[in-house]
Amino acid sequence: MEPPSTKDFQWKSLAPLPSRRVYSTLVEAGGQVFAVGGCDDNGVAVDSFEVYSPEADQWAALPAMPTARAGVAVTVLGKRIMVIGGVGANQLPLKVVEMYNTDEGRWRKRSSLREAAMGISVAAKDYRVYAAGGMGSDLRPHNFLQHYDVLKDIWVSLAAMPTPRYAATSILRGTKIYVLGGGKIQFAPLEVLRHGRVSWTRFPNIPTKRAFSSFVPTEEKLFSLGGLRQGRLYRQPKFMRTVDVFNLEQGGRWTGHGPSRGLWGHRDGRADFVAGYLRGRVVVAGGLGNQPTVLESAEAFHPEKNKWESLPPMPTPRCACSSIVLRDCLLAVGGVSQGLSTAVEALCLSDS
Repeated sequence: MEPPSTKDFQWKSLAPLPSRRVYSTLVEAGGQVFAVGGCDDNGVAVDSFEVYSPEADQWAALPAMPTARAGVAVTVLGKRIMVIGGVGANQLPLKVVEMYNTDEGRWRKRSSLREAAMGISVAAKDYRVYAAGGMGSDLRPHNFLQHYDVLKDIWVSLAAMPTPRYAATSILRGTKIYVLGGGKIQFAPLEVLRHGRVSWTRFPNIPTKRAFSSFVPTEEKLFSLGGLRQGRLYRQPKFMRTVDVFNLEQGGRWTGHGPSRGLWGHRDGRADFVAGYLRGRVVVAGGLGNQPTVLESAEAFHPEKNKWESLPPMPTPRCACSSIVLRDCLLAVGGVSQGLSTAVEALCLSDS
């Protein structure tokens, strides 16, 4: 199938967030988008819980979370939305787990994590929930991998990850859990646990070590995009335009796409941006680069031409957005421009 042309992409301005906040977590359930928690203008965690309905282009407030928090892990189990850990109003990590039933419109407490943590990475499939890593109150990354048993409401410890990490990306493919990335530090390891096994397999490291990058999974590949290479003493950090691709089908191999190939198009690269996969195209938008203001540029990767092509710019340039892909649209929600933003905009294919 031929990937869409750059002419097929357009930005849509949607109903703004009801409340200004950053570091909220987005999740889709039943064709609607739920925005969970976040931080207000003062950096304090909030209990906001709101839902966006695409048909009505409207946000509605739902019953507030029992526990105010930001940077939570969220997953969907049928008609239940599970909220795990995060940072509380006192700026400390939480072990609290709560679940919202979309039919009942109410929250229930579930069994807590064994240790408080923020930046937990979650993968779920067929009512199986896997929670990886996180950062505790001692500011050290965890190597925990836990499985949540929905029927028994208990957490079961699985084989510890070889590399402690937080704010990682976990991807469940078949019987394998792929864990890569790790927050605000330069991180390269990729590790895989096959379901039912007691040990992890270490795959080749991501070729380009960087922080604040984005990871986009497709059916056959994992894209590691952009980010920040932290400078050594007295050196400035460098915004990356590098793209590394991991092929899931061919025995697990990385291929690097360096800046000499012109894959980004943007002169200085970018970090802290939104990214997603829209009908055969990996797309990126906004973020930070080597300029005094946030970026407005957007680009799409053409897999057959093996190059990046320019898209229309973001109407509201931002970094630190929450994002989600819904119906061939990449939604960029909130974030930071000169201050916290309520903007909600979607990069869509024209027939979406």
